[in-house]
Amino acid sequence: MDTDIFSLRGRNIVVTGAAEGLGRTFALAFARRGAFVACVDIDPAVEETCALIEKNGGKALPLMADVSNEAAVTTMAAQLEASADTLHVLVNNAGIAIPPGRLLDVSVANWDRVIATNLRSVFLCSKALLPMLLRSKDASIINLSSFLALVGLYPGFEITAIPYASSKAGVDGFTRQLAIEYARDGLRVNAIAPGWHGGTRLGRERQASSEPAVIKRFNDFIQGSIPMGHMGTPDDLTGLAVYLASSASRYVTGQTFAHDGGLTAA
Repeated sequence: MDTDIFSLRGRNIVVTGAAEGLGRTFALAFARRGAFVACVDIDPAVEETCALIEKNGGKALPLMADVSNEAAVTTMAAQLEASADTLHVLVNNAGIAIPPGRLLDVSVANWDRVIATNLRSVFLCSKALLPMLLRSKDASIINLSSFLALVGLYPGFEITAIPYASSKAGVDGFTRQLAIEYARDGLRVNAIAPGWHGGTRLGRERQASSEPAVIKRFNDFIQGSIPMGHMGTPDDLTGLAVYLASSASRYVTGQTFAHDGGLTAA
């Protein structure tokens, strides 16, 4: 019997949005602790994530799927079940953001796209993979929310957009309800709400689409508003993710964990 309560040996884990960014970081961290990791993404770079895992002695399975599409998710679930009939952990990490702007700047098309990727995908993947999760009798779903689900934010200039904040607030509600519905079936459901973290896919997209003056204003805001005085990194999140994926969190469900350097506490 493994005496390390943070061990993931023998656990099968699915990570969506695993081609790069937070998803890749989570997948690598889980594999290092002994898990078999199925990496799901619409981006072919998901193969690179799996190659990195296997290069380090881990086991991984790349699965190409648009997680906002019901048929694609159904196919993904069937492919996974052909390799592992039991699932222990699902990390609903896939997400996108549109350029910052206030409500009048947001198109219906962008609203629909963000809600589909960030919220509909959580519903579809959880529903499709729930039977496999319940077989383990000790399962965990980890949903990626955001501190923007917990607070409104407008520091005098556009820094986010309503579709993203709304989708993540929906993730929090989904997390609490699913946790209560299946609490007696051996399923825990929790959410991680990151604050500003550099090095993520969303962060790189923001940097690439912004002018230097906009980036400076954003960085000045971060420096002045986060009590710890700096952004986090993807690696900073792995400890919390491993905790929620492991038996160390066996009595924790229905919670959203802010991981933001104290931003929501200030």
